Amino acid sequence: MSDPSANVNQLVDHLFRQEAGRMVAILTRLFGIHNLELAEDILQDTLQQALKDWSLGGIPGNPPGWLMVVARRKAINAIKREKFYGSFAPDMDALLKSEWTAAYAIDNIFLEDEIKDSQLRMMFTCCHPALPPEAQIALTLKTLCGFSIPEIGTALLTSEANISKRLYRAKEKIRSEQIGFSVPSGKELIERLDSVLLVIYLLFNEGYNSASDRLTIRKDLCLEAMRLARLLMDTDLIRGYSSVYALLALMCFHAARFDARMDSNNELIVLEDQDRNRWDKDLIQQGVGFLLQSASGNTATHYHLEAAIASEHCLAPDFQQTNWNRIHGYYSALEKLKPSPVIKLNLAIIAGKRESPEAAICLLQELKQYKALEGSYLLYASLGEYYFQSGKNEEAQNHFQYAKTLVRSPAILELLQRKINKCDSGCENKLSGAE
Repeated sequence: MSDPSANVNQLVDHLFRQEAGRMVAILTRLFGIHNLELAEDILQDTLQQALKDWSLGGIPGNPPGWLMVVARRKAINAIKREKFYGSFAPDMDALLKSEWTAAYAIDNIFLEDEIKDSQLRMMFTCCHPALPPEAQIALTLKTLCGFSIPEIGTALLTSEANISKRLYRAKEKIRSEQIGFSVPSGKELIERLDSVLLVIYLLFNEGYNSASDRLTIRKDLCLEAMRLARLLMDTDLIRGYSSVYALLALMCFHAARFDARMDSNNELIVLEDQDRNRWDKDLIQQGVGFLLQSASGNTATHYHLEAAIASEHCLAPDFQQTNWNRIHGYYSALEKLKPSPVIKLNLAIIAGKRESPEAAICLLQELKQYKALEGSYLLYASLGEYYFQSGKNEEAQNHFQYAKTLVRSPAILELLQRKINKCDSGCENKLSGAE
């Protein structure tokens, strides 16, 4: 029999991901961005009450609705408590401080259309140009996406202390410069849209290639990223910008492979061995549609190129018929657009598909000079794979063993151990890294 309290904890954790951004955004719409901590405190109080009440009285029929009702009640109490001591959002302050209009104003703000509008305001406020780029990303992940400070640190490859400092300084900057809680227009909208898309991209990557000790795939994070991108796409001011469609296409292609990436034992299945019948055909078709829509723009961003690469994998009848020449062309274009050792790593892996294991080994060995790849398990796992294909099992085993020292994910550790075992037995178990 399952533990009811464990079920409640799991549900609240899931709802935190689903509802945190919506709740903080709407509360900030009421209180004003200068009272962001108050909005976050009410969110935490609401979730704590959910843990307590649901453990004792059972899970309600509509958990998200329950959270919103409780958050609204706590917001009313906060307004009554604070109205003589502080200020709220500029356009709400007078309404909230009057007993005649407060309830009406709050009811209207909690309508679904206003909640969507508040989330857009939060996205673009967090990406204000007065904030450094690294602070924009951290603040958006924290307030709108429900990331914890450790998770943000992992996603941005920095320490928890650095993230805490970034968040504190960002909030202080918002207060001192009186940054508005609004969606910009014109040229300013386009400039900030790039930062918003990057945050959504990072959120999806954290879910799809999770750095968590517990799960390799965190589907809730990926779905949240896709929801935010669709929110952008459905906004009149933003509809038609090709980068939004390209990012959505990329996420659809990756998300389509969710169910095929793990087996019943929670073991990771590499691309070559996945059952393509388990891929979500509807999501793939949506991805194709978004990719076609993204072609209407005048420029190709890295989202366009990454989506094109993902489409080649999803549309290939099987792994053997993957068009590696076309994928190599997309990666080559990507390297020109934003050069990085990671792209060189993928080009080296593809060389093993297009040419020979020896060609890949030569390129991969050269990449050891890059400091950015010192902690990349994929570099050493790929070397292990191609040494194995070349019949050099001892070299392969050594590289797989070293790759294990660079990994935290239990599923990837288990995959690497399977490859080490194959080196002992001489059996074949290929690694497909460039996907």
